[in-house]
Amino acid sequence: MNYKIIVGIVLFTLFVTLQSEAQRRRRTPFEQYSTVSFGAGTSSYAGDLAPYRSPVNTLFKTMRWNINAAYTKHYTPHLAARFGFTWAQIFSDDEYYNRGGLPSSSGYVRNLHFRNNLKEFSLVGIYKFWGDGRSPNRRAKFTPYIFAGIALLAHNPKAMVPDSTSFDRYPKNKRWVALQPLGTEGQGQPGYAKPYSLVTYSIPFGLGFTWKINDQWNVGVEGGFRFTGSDYLDDISTFYPNPDILKNDMARAMSNRTLEQISARTKNDRTATVSRIVYPNEPNRDPFATPLDGWQQGDYRGNAARKDAMILSSITVTYVLPTKIKCPPIR
Repeated sequence: MNYKIIVGIVLFTLFVTLQSEAQRRRRTPFEQYSTVSFGAGTSSYAGDLAPYRSPVNTLFKTMRWNINAAYTKHYTPHLAARFGFTWAQIFSDDEYYNRGGLPSSSGYVRNLHFRNNLKEFSLVGIYKFWGDGRSPNRRAKFTPYIFAGIALLAHNPKAMVPDSTSFDRYPKNKRWVALQPLGTEGQGQPGYAKPYSLVTYSIPFGLGFTWKINDQWNVGVEGGFRFTGSDYLDDISTFYPNPDILKNDMARAMSNRTLEQISARTKNDRTATVSRIVYPNEPNRDPFATPLDGWQQGDYRGNAARKDAMILSSITVTYVLPTKIKCPPIR
């Protein structure tokens, strides 16, 4: 089922429930309350360097971290709205992900990698299956919930420069360079697309569970998916460009990395594996001596048919804000 249909169904359900909750509230007043939460967990990436067709590899081989904070307003026993901020890192590496020739031998030869630190501001609606009592201290002891919404996402993909005398001027602690300014697929050059934006949207949805510890505190677990509006969280989408039109040697080096003998990030020697994939009948041939057919100008570098996505999980701690401010007695 298309993800837009899924999100639409969730939002429609939240809307209908809000109407019914509003009617119930007229009969049984509910004391609205607010919470703040902080959490940390994992993030995984799905895209051109970690395809959807290999979900287990995609989930675990691209796993990194996220931290988050949120403010939530609980309007009814079942419905709440949450404004949140998430800082997450996503990553993938062809050499690591496809090591051994699986799941994609062509991906191993491609030899691209990236990491991207994301900043997401989200607004989501929450439906709690087991509603709260009339007051905050009568919250449900255990509450499963679903959520869906919209978010603004800032990103900046980077990759490590190759181990080459041409780039020895880059110190080890500054060998991760931003890819968007380089135009690795020819962006910004005549006849090519304009540079991609470093700001896009995402559509978060998922489910979670919360446990009431006492009148002020909850702990919870949440997992969710983020479909995004960009195919460039990994700096990869379409075709290899004409290397002659790229801006400089750095752009050319980061655009096509098939001839790198040593993987820049993992430091593994790729010779034997690439030779076995590209020249299976010539075991003694040097696979890096000449450009490789199938990984040149006009050949597929990525797949623009599907946008990049993320899978996030988190353990959260939530504090219930006081609903009334008690003034000190007048002496």
